[in-house]
Amino acid sequence: MSSPSVSHILDSIAAAGTAHRNGEAGSRETLIDLGLQLVSSLEIPSEFIQRTMWAEPARSAHCRLALDRQIFQHLRDAGDAGISAVSLAEKTGLDVPLLQRVLRHLVAMYMVSYTDGKFHATALSNGLAKENYQQSIAFCYDVSRPSFNNLPEYLKQTGYKNPLNPTDGAFQAAHKSKLPFFDWLVANPPHLSEFDSFMSAYRAGKANWYDPNFYPVAERLIGAFDPSNSDVLLVDVGGGRGHDLLEYSARHPSSPGRLILQDREPVIASVQGKENMPFEAMAHDFYTPQPIKAARAYLLHSILHDWDDNDGVLLNEIVLSEEHPTLAATSMDMMMLAHLGVRERTEADWRAILARAGLKVVYIYSYPGVEESLIEAELE
Repeated sequence: MSSPSVSHILDSIAAAGTAHRNGEAGSRETLIDLGLQLVSSLEIPSEFIQRTMWAEPARSAHCRLALDRQIFQHLRDAGDAGISAVSLAEKTGLDVPLLQRVLRHLVAMYMVSYTDGKFHATALSNGLAKENYQQSIAFCYDVSRPSFNNLPEYLKQTGYKNPLNPTDGAFQAAHKSKLPFFDWLVANPPHLSEFDSFMSAYRAGKANWYDPNFYPVAERLIGAFDPSNSDVLLVDVGGGRGHDLLEYSARHPSSPGRLILQDREPVIASVQGKENMPFEAMAHDFYTPQPIKAARAYLLHSILHDWDDNDGVLLNEIVLSEEHPTLAATSMDMMMLAHLGVRERTEADWRAILARAGLKVVYIYSYPGVEESLIEAELE
């Protein structure tokens, strides 16, 4: 099938714009995707090379520099008045000509603006000034980017085979380590904290599985809870610092039963002892038998492992479309390729994997504009 014409894309943008003004779910993401289609249809090869090989890597480097020198925070604090290059240079310690060159590039990429001799923040740069996104920038630039930069050479050295070894991949080659990705993070504490922030931030602003019109929580989870089997409603396996359970509890404050957060000891140690947590924190290696039996459900957010003796499994996972893959889904697949030697999966893949584990898919719940679906499965 040929690519859509520019006129067709423009018509689609107009329709999606109307949907966005009407507040339709998924319309914002549709507009972004159509914008990418429009660029791809209009861009000539020389422009593509300039953008992808020069402009975008430079933007990433400037975001990392902005993190080190708190550039986005200073722009935010300047408010509507903006800030001059001289004043911003004094605050950040950058040479004025260097600062101007860096910010000029960010202006060209619509990350900041420049009017009346002053640099101004944008909604995007203000968002990136928040701590969780600052930590995400550090993780992506310092940990992920070397893996992607090394990927072509790694694939060449391995005969262009699909990576399957979690201790011998592009990530290990880039960071000169034989440790699996998560073990390496534990051994390098600053990056472990950055990764936790990344995991809590990369889906921020998107609908979650426990939100209205996504997964029927009241009917399928709470309504089917039987405390005579177990007083545990939900176990979040590998749940990091508990961001999913915190949000779930806020959305459903009257939810019955106990909520259990499980993750590795270093992660659990960071949340144990905190007051007013709606969940219990438990150190657990999910490669070992599950200590909580017969909970109403076990949530695996971007994780898949074998389980025994449970009522149901909720997999909050990307379900790749073969015909219409999205950039967010394929980007995460590339993350898996370069770091873990694993992959994102199609619906057929998920059904086959669950069947081999003795589970059947009850239903796959999706939400417009959200990459991760909620796969509900139960024992055959």
